[in-house]
Amino acid sequence: MPKRSEEMLTDVWTSLLLVWITCVPYTSMTPIISQSKSLQTGSTALLRGLVEGQRILSRAKRGWVWNQMFVLEEFSGPDPILVGRLHTDLDVGSTPIKYVLAGEGAGTIFAINEITGDIHAMKRLDREEKAEYTLTAQVTNRDTDQPLEPPSEFIIKVQDINDNPPQFVEGPYRASVPEMSQVGTSVTRVTATDADDPVYGNSAKLVYSILEGQPYFSIDPNTAIIKIALHGMDREMREEYLVVIQAKDMGGHMGGLSGTTTVTVTLTDVNDNPPKFSKSLYEFVIPEELGIGQPGGKVKANDRDIGENAKSTYNIIDGDEKDVFEITTDAQTQEGILRLKKPLNFETKKSYTLKVEAANIRFDPNSGSPFKDTATVKIAVEDSDEPPVFSKPTFVLQVDENAPINTVIGTVTARDPDVTGSLVRYFIDRHTDLERQFNINVDDGKITLAKPLDRETDMWHNITVTATEIRNHSQISRAIVAIRVLDINDNAPEFATEYEAFLCENGKPGQVIQTVSAVDKDDPIQGHYFEYRLIPEMLNNPNFTIKNNGDNSISVLAKHDTFRRQKQEMYFLPIIVTDNGNPPMSSTNTLTIRVCGCSREGIVQSCNVEAYVLPIGLSMGALIAILACIILLLVIVVLFVTLRRHKNKPLIIKDDEDVRENIIRYDDEGGGEEDTEAFDIATLQNPDGINGYLPRKDIKPDLQFMPRQSGGPNGVDVDEFINVRLHEADNDPTAPPYDSIQIYGYEGRGSIAGSLSSLETASSDSDQNYDYLREWGPRFRRLGELYSVGESDKET
Repeated sequence: MPKRSEEMLTDVWTSLLLVWITCVPYTSMTPIISQSKSLQTGSTALLRGLVEGQRILSRAKRGWVWNQMFVLEEFSGPDPILVGRLHTDLDVGSTPIKYVLAGEGAGTIFAINEITGDIHAMKRLDREEKAEYTLTAQVTNRDTDQPLEPPSEFIIKVQDINDNPPQFVEGPYRASVPEMSQVGTSVTRVTATDADDPVYGNSAKLVYSILEGQPYFSIDPNTAIIKIALHGMDREMREEYLVVIQAKDMGGHMGGLSGTTTVTVTLTDVNDNPPKFSKSLYEFVIPEELGIGQPGGKVKANDRDIGENAKSTYNIIDGDEKDVFEITTDAQTQEGILRLKKPLNFETKKSYTLKVEAANIRFDPNSGSPFKDTATVKIAVEDSDEPPVFSKPTFVLQVDENAPINTVIGTVTARDPDVTGSLVRYFIDRHTDLERQFNINVDDGKITLAKPLDRETDMWHNITVTATEIRNHSQISRAIVAIRVLDINDNAPEFATEYEAFLCENGKPGQVIQTVSAVDKDDPIQGHYFEYRLIPEMLNNPNFTIKNNGDNSISVLAKHDTFRRQKQEMYFLPIIVTDNGNPPMSSTNTLTIRVCGCSREGIVQSCNVEAYVLPIGLSMGALIAILACIILLLVIVVLFVTLRRHKNKPLIIKDDEDVRENIIRYDDEGGGEEDTEAFDIATLQNPDGINGYLPRKDIKPDLQFMPRQSGGPNGVDVDEFINVRLHEADNDPTAPPYDSIQIYGYEGRGSIAGSLSSLETASSDSDQNYDYLREWGPRFRRLGELYSVGESDKET
């Protein structure tokens, strides 16, 4: 019976479960079906508990298990969406139970029926925003809110639908590929992303295709790698391409969403084009006076490439006298600039033909084509009026220093290089010949001597000669003429310096007194050689003799040792010096020899005769110093006595009141600009004071001793005026010897002679007689003649 009852109960629960599944909507069938096995197991356990009686109340294991539930995203409708139903085996109808939901979105996104356990989604869900929610369910007693079972956790997953199109986040793209690349060369790779679930269905499975850009490019549908699809893509034909790429989900099937992006593909340049001259023949006309290094023409080879691939160098590869020209490349314009390396001469060569080549700096060795081009350049030389040309740039001439005036020194020549052959005139630039030492014939260029020369003053004369065309004076050329003055023997030799020899009294016979050498201003080619000899009157000189040293110098020797200063203090020895010129020149030079007292070692101590009368050990210098000190002392004494005699009498009688010799210190620095007591500025404004009297500001004067006022300077002689003022100052008993200001504003009455001006003399009626000026001597004779005039002169 127990077994039969258990089978019957099982069949009953199975029937109830089928009825419930039939009534539940389709959206909740999956979770409920997934729980059927658990519910069945729970029912069996419940029946087993009922059979066993009270043991059902003491079991520890709950009777059902939560699994995950699913809900479609973006589902919308008039009513909340039923996600699923929770059911426990405790819900048998006899116990009041309540289902409680907690966790992510509980109460806001998801709501549960407390009685039935149905879970509804209250809002529209987006899987891309949140893919799953974790919630907790618990069964409690509806009356007491006591939990009947511990809480259990379950997950609600949001099922994906294809609601997001592919997107190219990094687009639009830019890429580059070398021109002329092979078919299949990779250009770039694009990447699209899809926010849909890549695991569930094909919503995120993307397929790539090209909407625009064919037939030049292709794309791999799976890897999205863009490749070259056309051979021979030339940058010079088209440099930039716009490619539109599409990414479609659902594996590219119908109904899938798509997104697009653009890829700008730029073809980079390769050196696949050679330089090319715009024309094969260039013609230039260049004036013959064009300077060295100056541009004479420009050529240009165009290159369709860009950047470094378009840069070219130019060279002259052929032509007549191609070393006359050179061609360089302008880095900015890529032009070939033709420049002059040597001067042009129309009279010598009138035209040139050159072959110029332009070649790329960089080229592709695999291209097999020459990256160069050539052109012909014809140059015509234009005749210009050129200045005269000297036969040589520098002329070196020679002339003797004794050459007479108008001697022809040399000739300079110049010619006009032009075809017309104008005559040339010559001139000396006087800035280079300030003393006008030379002249030049304007027609034939002969240089002559204008003033005597002296080689010893100037050995070289550098002048500048100009040559000018007669028909065009602006065409001038210059040449340097260096004139060397040749030496002649016109200067006699002389002593190298003014010798003064010293002879010791205690010297020995034959001692060398002085070594003498000579100099000569002349400069003979064979060099100097001097001959020394005594004058004929001194050939048998008893005191001195000379000896030739063999190096153009001589030594003067003493013949005896009996020289004494008391007998003769100084000797004069005339010596004749002769050179080896043609004709020879000679001069007589005198050697001064002083007799001196010397030490035993031969050191000169004194050469004066007075040394014998001086005390022993006292030199002449010391004696002079003593005399100078004595004279200085005498002068001081005389000055002191003179000053004492001219000293004024004391103004104050009492010695205890005499303050003249006292030193009084004043630490007061004064009151500045506001201090009007120390000095009265009115003194300077009115030098004469009040009626010629200057009041004293240093003391307060006593009125009873007020000095009398003088009548002013008018009508008074200046000497008398000064004496009166001195007397007043000396006899003022109230005035201590302070410093004071004495103003003498009197300039005198004028000169008796009157004005000596010649302007006033002519109109003056003065009877002054100036005849006395003739008696003043020869220095005033002319002055006397001017002012000593007769009556007839006055009338005139």
